[in-house]
Amino acid sequence: MINDQLTHDFLGFGLGLRTAHFEHVLQHQPQVDWFEVLSENFMVAGGKPKYYLHAIAEQYPLVMHGVSMSIGGTDPLNMDYLKALKKLANEVQPKWISDHLCWTSVHGQNSHDLLPLPYTQDTINHVAARVGQVQDFLGRRILLENVSSYLSYQDSTMDEWDFLNALAEQADCLILLDINNIYVSARNHGFDPLEYLSKINPKRVQQFHLAGHSDYGDYVIDTHDQDVVEPVWQLYQQALQRFGLVSTMIERDGNIPEFPALQQELQQAAMLAAKQFPHLVNRTFEAAVLAQGQTT
Repeated sequence: MINDQLTHDFLGFGLGLRTAHFEHVLQHQPQVDWFEVLSENFMVAGGKPKYYLHAIAEQYPLVMHGVSMSIGGTDPLNMDYLKALKKLANEVQPKWISDHLCWTSVHGQNSHDLLPLPYTQDTINHVAARVGQVQDFLGRRILLENVSSYLSYQDSTMDEWDFLNALAEQADCLILLDINNIYVSARNHGFDPLEYLSKINPKRVQQFHLAGHSDYGDYVIDTHDQDVVEPVWQLYQQALQRFGLVSTMIERDGNIPEFPALQQELQQAAMLAAKQFPHLVNRTFEAAVLAQGQTT
């Protein structure tokens, strides 16, 4: 049922589609390659969100990103949720669907947080079986994203990167590699983010996330309400060297600026990629070149 090819083609540089920017996107059709939508925001029968979603889907490729699958949880998979997810996917035909490698609920109660898992083979077996059910139901591979973490489990028997690699292989799913989350977790747990990158299988990495965070000195929290900081940009450049051109987007969920400011930040990602891949040409890169008064 699932296509033998692992990753999809490079989609370019995208942004998270947020309510504050609906009208701007429709009116100005900015030079952005694609948008990522939060699945749960559009799993409704109708109304304005669905109107804007379908209108924007006619102009741009979309991918769907969820926060409620609880793929690592012990409750049975929520089939009502999965049915609504599949219905939305049938409507907008996303390039791919992603969620987080975590658990979010227990005994039917949603924590509204992305909680980390113990890194053990038993956890891999449990999660891989659930991923198999989801992928069979959706008829496609899904992407799982590494989450930021602020605690670790004494029962863990492997590093996070080995856990992520083994899970993706056993479940036959793809990876959404969040560069900011790697940086945040590296700061909180004291590991080398470059070692994390070096251990991830490039063949399964479909997408990058970039985002900002809140730095409190002794610890860092993934808040998505700040600009991408220089150390994360540097880590992104290292990721490009390791994985090549990977579809990249910037997340912003709080303190959301006007669309042109986010677009300019995304253009920075395109320009960094172009330094390593000089023949890169797409809508976002062209907009960045024009903004700098250069010629391609």
